[in-house]
Amino acid sequence: MLDIDKNLTFEGRCETPLNKTDVYNRSMDCVMVDKGPVAHKPPSSSGCQSSPLLSQGSPTKQNRSAIKYGELIILGYNGHLPSGDKGRKKSKFILGKKPSGNGVKPFRKHVVKNAQAAKALQDPQSHSVTYTLSRHQAVVVEYKQDEDTDMFQIGRSSEPPIDFVVMDTIPGNLRSMNEGITQSTISRFACRILVDRNPPYTARIYAAGFDSGKNIFLGEKAVKWYVGEEIDGLTTNGVFIMKPQEGFYPPGKPGVWREVSVGGAIYPLRESRSAPLKTNQIKDEDNVLQDGTLIDLCGATLLWRSALGLISSPSEHEFENLVETINAGRPQCPVGLNTLVLPKKGTLGLSDRQPYVYLQCGHVHGQHQWGQKDDKTARTCPLCLKDGTFIKLKMGCELSFYADSDPPTHCFNPCGHMASEKTVRYWSELPVPHGCQGFQAICPFCATPLCAETGFIKLIFQDNTD
Repeated sequence: MLDIDKNLTFEGRCETPLNKTDVYNRSMDCVMVDKGPVAHKPPSSSGCQSSPLLSQGSPTKQNRSAIKYGELIILGYNGHLPSGDKGRKKSKFILGKKPSGNGVKPFRKHVVKNAQAAKALQDPQSHSVTYTLSRHQAVVVEYKQDEDTDMFQIGRSSEPPIDFVVMDTIPGNLRSMNEGITQSTISRFACRILVDRNPPYTARIYAAGFDSGKNIFLGEKAVKWYVGEEIDGLTTNGVFIMKPQEGFYPPGKPGVWREVSVGGAIYPLRESRSAPLKTNQIKDEDNVLQDGTLIDLCGATLLWRSALGLISSPSEHEFENLVETINAGRPQCPVGLNTLVLPKKGTLGLSDRQPYVYLQCGHVHGQHQWGQKDDKTARTCPLCLKDGTFIKLKMGCELSFYADSDPPTHCFNPCGHMASEKTVRYWSELPVPHGCQGFQAICPFCATPLCAETGFIKLIFQDNTD
């Protein structure tokens, strides 16, 4: 399967205002390279990941295949994996139009006694889904090529059919305690996304992905059922999706988590993640990915941002200007009276200028020893005398998580990642699947569970003191 990253190179932002028609008709953040090796834009020295941007010009036969559909971003990595983004294993995957459609759609059904001997499974050019009903009976649904769609597959496997290799996410507050995941709960071929190659480039998600033999197997114990003449099923740990109400920007409210089937139908969640019984299909809901849809693979949660929706998030240049505006006020530490500098990347790296915050009150200081208690994380704020955790401020660098283009004036509690007010409010109200049955709000930048009372706090700077 073609890896889209081998065919794309990234360009800067077009500053000309565009309407929705322009967005659909122009190449988003990337252009195809006709011949020769691809030259990728090196990462910015700021470390922050830029939002997708528009390249100049109207589509032609030469650049029409350069259209960007959107991005999938893994929650918890703030722009890059701890070990670095390598090949298909990275924190963000860009979905763009392929040179030719590689999608597939159901074609015909076979009832067989021996699934392994079915003709559809033996054809190396044919995709199929096998539903094992018993030891001596199975239903094989044969798929045929669909030149009008592009297919992208996500999963834990590093085999060629997987476009985006996803591993289990360790929350930021636990990473120092865990060297790695010994047993993953993410499926090797977790899900697939099919995107229409023509405007408005609708993206749809389906549970399970095709393996190297172009097959999907649902074993005898998997949940499966007939709907009239059609057959469908669920994967072992399920693929959950959550569409935000009233869109991601301006930030609406979190929606209801649902489960998507192998055939793309939508169902309420089971009593537990791997319960053997399904519930009734929700026929007035579909598997179309809206901007801001979350996809949970039981071990990692991904955010879908459409190319159109990403315009609402700040570009890297815009974000740096927002940070510089705050720094221009020359915020000071009330104790050391030294000027603090908000970092443009994760942290500043200069101990005397690195900002810290009291999470109980939001007062921003530099590093100091005043008010320190036996518990090294607890301090008494010298301004308001409230006791609270004293932590280093870190910048939320993955700009695709931002719900607007406002300044980073708030931070998540307890991790200290900074973002805009609307961004922290949205994520603090959004429960993300945790384990087999639980849900919890997390910081999107590090996946640390947020405090129950208040998942964020407004930062109070001692600035403009000259």
